[in-house]
Amino acid sequence: MPVDLQSTAPAEALPLRRLLVANRGEIAVRILRACRELGLATVAVYTEPDRQALHVQLADEAYSVGEDPLAGYLDIEGLLAVARASGCDSLHPGYGFLAENPELAAACQREGLVFVGPGAEVIRRMGDKTAARQAMLAAGVPVTPGSDPVADLAEACREAARLGYPVMLKAAAGGGGRGIRRCDDEAELKAQYPRVLSEARRAFGNTELYLERCLLRPRHIEVQVLADAGGRVVHLYERDCSIQRRNQKLVEVAPSPGLTPAQRAEAGALAVRAAEAIGYENAGTVEFLLADGHFHFMEMNTRIQVEHSITEAVTGVDLVREQLRIAAGLPLALKQEEIQPRGWAIQLRINAEDPGREFLPTSGRIHHYREPGGPGVRVDTALYQGCTVTADFDSLCLKLIVHDEDWSLVLRRGLRALQELRLDGVITTADYCARVLASEAFRSGRFDTGFVDDHPELLVSPESAPDLAAIVAAAIAAQAGSTDPRPATQEVSP
Repeated sequence: MPVDLQSTAPAEALPLRRLLVANRGEIAVRILRACRELGLATVAVYTEPDRQALHVQLADEAYSVGEDPLAGYLDIEGLLAVARASGCDSLHPGYGFLAENPELAAACQREGLVFVGPGAEVIRRMGDKTAARQAMLAAGVPVTPGSDPVADLAEACREAARLGYPVMLKAAAGGGGRGIRRCDDEAELKAQYPRVLSEARRAFGNTELYLERCLLRPRHIEVQVLADAGGRVVHLYERDCSIQRRNQKLVEVAPSPGLTPAQRAEAGALAVRAAEAIGYENAGTVEFLLADGHFHFMEMNTRIQVEHSITEAVTGVDLVREQLRIAAGLPLALKQEEIQPRGWAIQLRINAEDPGREFLPTSGRIHHYREPGGPGVRVDTALYQGCTVTADFDSLCLKLIVHDEDWSLVLRRGLRALQELRLDGVITTADYCARVLASEAFRSGRFDTGFVDDHPELLVSPESAPDLAAIVAAAIAAQAGSTDPRPATQEVSP
């Protein structure tokens, strides 16, 4: 007989009763599971292509928000109507869609709904990349040299000449790797300017652009923070997100194998200072570029991150649970000195994409699906056998997370888990992830944001790629004598 979790009182009752999950996919499933453990009733929304989706099946109630695949997830008034009809007192936006839309946070406040995230003004301020830069400068957080918003192409050319090429042309409202292009000279800036302008208009409804000096071969380091309504802020150390293509992350590691203890402490202190300076509340991530030994603030994500899972793995902190506690008005139960990273965690994004064809999105029906398991293996997904992966949504199929005390062993664990994974029906990045883990450049821990471009040999089509079992066998043999990538003096410690 199944246990009724709703009748089993949690150790700490929250002053919330029913939560609307305003999202879909694996993050909606992740939130639903946290709510179930805390005794919160849940309401899901779905558009008609998602009628059979896993998040719909797991929620206590589910409501359709229209036929169009995307429109309903982006309709603030429609979401609020569902919240009213179902008696919700709170709303979690997840990531993507409206998660960083200040209008949703403001609308929730007007409706008397608890919004699981920071306030509308903080979201608005951090969502405007130029305003965020100014706030960080005022707080003494180092930023990448850049410009104010440029009025037109002529001003962009003048600012680029002042900063020195190469430069990054960015949408002020950008995010998720969109609205950003590298320009190595004036001709490239002139070619990219109308493209970024058009993308900014389509994706964000905001055509404000600015420039930053391009930092060559940096590491992408981000720091997880939690902050409560009383102004207490803690950091949960860093994640290294340097393995990316077109500014979108593929493989993430926690903690970073490239930081010294002093750099680790500096990154954490800068992230806390940034959050305190803007009066931040709830979970957030402060992102930096590390170049020539110096951190440069890039942006702050005012939501839960896709890669929050590896921070959970190395710290033992349930970040979604903490989000809900903070939103309910409870103080942080964590003290900085109590948060200690343990071992290594790697997240592999298994996307429906073909790495051999410039990561072209793929689609299809999943006719065979088997998840890997065992110690230190976690899978976050909304997939199930028989479901269909379509081009209507983000290409992420699942997140494969592995954790171990030892660097060499976490690499082997990742390879073993990939070998166990069975996902038939779409071409994915699984084999590419295996080749990344097996590569000497990754195993050494000496990688940066140029990794994908520097290793084109890893980008092969499935037809010409070696069998995954062969990749795993060769990698394990190569790792027989491998060592921890950190300098001998480095420890994973505060």
